Amino acid sequence: MLFNSFGYAVFLPIVFILYWIVPGKYRWIILLMSSYYFYASWGPQYVAVILITTIISYIAALIMDARRKDKIYRKTILALSIIICTGLLFFFKYFNFFTENIALLFDKLSIPMQPFTLKLALPIGISFYIFQTISYLVDVYKGDIRAEKNFGIYAVYISFFPKVMQGPIERGKKLLPQLYTPRTFQFDQASYGLKLMAWGYFKKLVLADGLSVYVNQVYNDLSAYKGFSLVLATFFFAIQLYCDFSGYTDIALGSAKILGINLTQNFKAPYFASSIKDFWGRWHISLSSWLRDYIYIPLGGNRVGKIRHAINIMITFLVSGLWHGASWNYILWGGIHGAYQVIEGFFPWNAKSSPFQRNKYYHFFLSIVTVPFTFLLVCFAWIFFRAATIQDGIYVLKNMFTGISHVSVYIQDCALQMGLTFNHLVYNCLPIILLFLYDLASLKTDVIGFISRQRFFIRWPLYIFLLLVILLFSEKGVSTEFIYMQF
Repeated sequence: MLFNSFGYAVFLPIVFILYWIVPGKYRWIILLMSSYYFYASWGPQYVAVILITTIISYIAALIMDARRKDKIYRKTILALSIIICTGLLFFFKYFNFFTENIALLFDKLSIPMQPFTLKLALPIGISFYIFQTISYLVDVYKGDIRAEKNFGIYAVYISFFPKVMQGPIERGKKLLPQLYTPRTFQFDQASYGLKLMAWGYFKKLVLADGLSVYVNQVYNDLSAYKGFSLVLATFFFAIQLYCDFSGYTDIALGSAKILGINLTQNFKAPYFASSIKDFWGRWHISLSSWLRDYIYIPLGGNRVGKIRHAINIMITFLVSGLWHGASWNYILWGGIHGAYQVIEGFFPWNAKSSPFQRNKYYHFFLSIVTVPFTFLLVCFAWIFFRAATIQDGIYVLKNMFTGISHVSVYIQDCALQMGLTFNHLVYNCLPIILLFLYDLASLKTDVIGFISRQRFFIRWPLYIFLLLVILLFSEKGVSTEFIYMQF
């Protein structure tokens, strides 16, 4: 059941009504039933995996909580539970990748070996809920939170339907207390949630799905394209991926908010970042903070020597790349971002003590250069994220500037190759401009909150305008599955 499906348009109102008419102490039951129904709609076989993960982590946390003074025992339980949970992730997501590369290595050593692979369907959202489970186990082990004793409440924490497919990766200390908090229906909160969902649908249906037509046209048949077509397709992919993933997140946050639950904000205008470090503070924030707290800091963070610090950064981003997919191009993508951050550390204007960071005027003028440059660096890395293989990514790099010495021909060839007309460009650029203005305004204010406070004759024309844009500009007849579902 996709967020942008008729099924979800029926499912969510039913959950909403049942949730608010049931007495508060039983609402978690509605959330549990609806979450497992939502998850089972992708295939009943997936339920077993998330249920096993939930049971194992629930029991392990209770044992660690009961033996708080026995550190060795708790550490053993933590290690075993994490091994089992990550083992499930490895089996479903990385087993074939591992065996294929082992066979390839033996082949390089002139030792013939047939890879043993399995035809496994990747459980929806497994990378997200396994990481959430690990954070819960570690937090219980460290004593940051107490183990949840109500199995049903804990099962909701793991499977809560708005975030189970693509996050955000929630921490126990934030979400679990909300499942107990008595609440009454708040019209303003529900209204905000619906508006946030509408903005998410705009990003997904209008921008992400619309741009996917051109991105897939080029990247699915790279050998047929050269020159500016590759540049434009990469730029379109950067916008597509952002709108697809952040659009999902907005719908997820809005769906939770109409139920009175606040999930973690996952994006903060990432393409306005003034450095790669700043970008990762704005992009997929729940994953970035997870990697920081459970990989980077335990490795020593920046409290070590320069070489060790660089190694810590690289390990963290290589894990990020591998988390995204069982493919060398994702690992390379993560390595590129790690290298960016290591190199950034050598530039004095990035230091906290630098006047460019402490003085807002200096920072503004520096950002005029660093923001577009950071965006270009991010787009460069996206090439390997979108390309099917590293070889395809190298093809893009080798051929993207072919013919640039004749700029007019360079651009005209792109239009001919991609079938783009002036009307097509205008049709796609207008929603991108709207997105740009929204994100720019969001740097200073809560845009939805600001519009909601305006008078009736100001805010309602804006609501109607957005609805018309969604209806008129949404791409018809293209696949509407969210990109991050594959991770």
